[in-house]
Amino acid sequence: MEAEIKKQQAIQSKHLQKIEYVLGIAAIFFVLILGNVLLKTDMLFFRLLIGTGLGYTLTRAYTGFAGSINRAYKTGSTKLLRAMALMFFITTLATTTFLLYSNPASYDLWINPINLGLIAGGLLFGFGMAFSSCCASGVLTDLATGFPRALITLLFFGMGIFIGFPIQHTASWITNSWFTTSVGNQLQGGVFLPDLFKWDGLGGYLGAILTTALFCGITVYLAYRYERKRKQQNRYIEHETEKMQELPNKFDSKDCKLFSQETYNRIFIKPWTLKQGAIVISILFVLLMGVTKAGWGASTPFGIWFGKLLMFLGVSPESIASFTKMSAEPFVLPFFEHPISVQNFGILVGTIIYLLTAGKMKTMFLEGAHIRKKEAALFALGGITMGLGTRLANGCNVGALFTPIANYSLSGWIFFLFLALGGIVGNMLAKRLF
Repeated sequence: MEAEIKKQQAIQSKHLQKIEYVLGIAAIFFVLILGNVLLKTDMLFFRLLIGTGLGYTLTRAYTGFAGSINRAYKTGSTKLLRAMALMFFITTLATTTFLLYSNPASYDLWINPINLGLIAGGLLFGFGMAFSSCCASGVLTDLATGFPRALITLLFFGMGIFIGFPIQHTASWITNSWFTTSVGNQLQGGVFLPDLFKWDGLGGYLGAILTTALFCGITVYLAYRYERKRKQQNRYIEHETEKMQELPNKFDSKDCKLFSQETYNRIFIKPWTLKQGAIVISILFVLLMGVTKAGWGASTPFGIWFGKLLMFLGVSPESIASFTKMSAEPFVLPFFEHPISVQNFGILVGTIIYLLTAGKMKTMFLEGAHIRKKEAALFALGGITMGLGTRLANGCNVGALFTPIANYSLSGWIFFLFLALGGIVGNMLAKRLF
């Protein structure tokens, strides 16, 4: 009887997977066809495609910025951290092609100020991502894989950003930079690395890319040393997804058939390695910067969405604009006409597409469906500290870390350092509380 029940469950599971496969393929066509028809401009459609690609890659490669620190602390594995360093270098090297033969002022470079806000924001953001186990981009992918946690985090993330808007726009310790260079001063104020090497024969870009390579190399070296120490202390835990990603490829071309389960597995299901994920994200970033003349941002819309929620509850746009020290326009602009909101929506769509085409949607969704009250409180605290941190540092894991590094802003590396410190402290405290 028990064997028969298990057999029926296996049949039902396979049937459900086939339904998810069909829905996943349908979702792809929805993005390609209806997205192009329903969105008002080609640029919004491009944003949707980029966001979908980012969400798909983050999920299929089991990668993320928060995980680079959280995973290292919890398991001792620094493979994700090292993949992030590789991604930083590849992206910076690729974007140099744009900047080397053009005026940097023609791009919206994120040369962020270096000040107390950057340090405090990095610490707060790292602290929060340890509590919520995600970051600005991660909370969007987690809406499909850990809905209650992600929803609580997103709500309080938006609240933290909304509360931080007036501070970000008025406090001199956030807007003014301790150090500036010529190009950096023309933008937001900050240090543009090529300005430090104008004598190198390539407008400073040779020295800047070598400096970036040095910083990435130091990151990888320290990561290896930390991982080795954990292994020597028998405190290293092999991460399950990394083990799955590194399974040997058993594919043999003599068995290749276009319409087969094996082919489908290779195209839609088999996880990408961390390095593959890093390379694809680098390519998407370069496409985004080449078309939009700006980098990848994610967190500011969360605060705008929170403002829209307040408007739904009866608060006037004028009151919101007065509080945030911003124009009312972003808050009254329809959701699908705001470029970054559309891009963020694409990240969620990309996640759902991978989970459906891989037949993992139900399993992943149910695994993250239950949380305890204490966990909910921690996710709320993590969300609000991350939100406030983004306003102090003028960005999140992509807006204050990835994009500034790719744009040769020294602020990105400083944010990285304090984000890591905040993540360590946050993980230590979360471990005690849990």
